[in-house]
Amino acid sequence: MERRAGIAIACLAFLAVAAVSSAEGETASTHGKLVYEQYCVTCHGVEGKGDGPAGVDLLPMPRDFSVGRFKFDADSDGHTGTDEDLFLVIRDGGAAVGGNPLMAPWGHLGDDTIRDLVAYIRSLGPATTK
Repeated sequence: MERRAGIAIACLAFLAVAAVSSAEGETASTHGKLVYEQYCVTCHGVEGKGDGPAGVDLLPMPRDFSVGRFKFDADSDGHTGTDEDLFLVIRDGGAAVGGNPLMAPWGHLGDDTIRDLVAYIRSLGPATTK
């Protein structure tokens, strides 16, 4: 009987940890989407295609996240478009990496918020870039 109770408690503990982990992931995803909708949609568009109402008149047009290709190697690791590259471009702005100065720096949002935003931006592209 004690063994069964121990197994039951272990199972419940595992399920509780799994539920918390899942909720944390969903919170980050939801948070990233909310931040995107507040700060990025105007230029990058609802679906991330670079076709937001303010973006259509910009030259060059804002990045199209739906194709999953990114131009900059902001962290100089030899690979363009890594999560860290996106993080740095968002945090420091386009001009900091030789890009469009109209891409404003968003460092004031904080590192965790920017990382949530990067995760959401990844969700807008093809599955192979995630």
